[in-house]
Amino acid sequence: SRLTGVGLPAGALRLTAPTVVITAAGGVFLAVLGPLGTDAAPLLTRFAYWLSLAEIGAAFGIVTNIALRRVLDPGEKRVLSVAVATGAAITLPVTVVVFEVTRLFFPANGGLGGLRAGGDLLGFLPPVLAISVALSLVNALADRRPVHTRPPQPDAPPVRFKERLPPRLKDAEIYAVQAEDHYLRVHTSRGADLILMRLSDAVVELDGLEGAQTHRSWWVARKAVRGARRLHARAILVLPGDIQAPVSRTFARALRTEGWFEPS
Repeated sequence: SRLTGVGLPAGALRLTAPTVVITAAGGVFLAVLGPLGTDAAPLLTRFAYWLSLAEIGAAFGIVTNIALRRVLDPGEKRVLSVAVATGAAITLPVTVVVFEVTRLFFPANGGLGGLRAGGDLLGFLPPVLAISVALSLVNALADRRPVHTRPPQPDAPPVRFKERLPPRLKDAEIYAVQAEDHYLRVHTSRGADLILMRLSDAVVELDGLEGAQTHRSWWVARKAVRGARRLHARAILVLPGDIQAPVSRTFARALRTEGWFEPS
């Protein structure tokens, strides 16, 4: 879905707020650390310099990340690779900005760590690349999302995963898939059974059944959720037959926002 009248993906606002906060924290860290010779400047100057660069970089990063997700269509499982690509893609324009901002804050006769603010543009590329990629990865890790499977689509082929089930379960409603060592325990309306398969491969073949990977060891069908409870500060989804599917802390916020369970 898109934001009305804006043309941005619906996830853009979700991406923006954490990115601004995380990059601001990165700017504060760099201001205190004082890399590239900025430690010689007054503390307030360092804060103004690094926070300005951090938020300018965040703006470039948000726009570039959204564009790359559209073009590459990476899916949730490749979010880290998109983060690295984002950091690399923004390096050149951000380097130009860093060059100009540095000229403003630090005259050419001072320089930064041996870089001449007035005439060494390429010298800024390596540190800008390192910082851009690092902050993009931190943002990606903070915004990891569960892998979703789509509901049935018009004229879509049958759900491939059902072909792997034993005959007695082929027409059953699938509630959840649970990883157990090298096997998967498939929970259905007609009982459960084990099949030899990796969960990551099963999630791909479950497309056509709306659901999500709620935990590194569980995929759950959306319509099978009957409620939720808390256990040791973690959310547990309750499914038919008193099946209890855990929700990892990594995915809890996203699933709660999407309405899988109510906050408690």
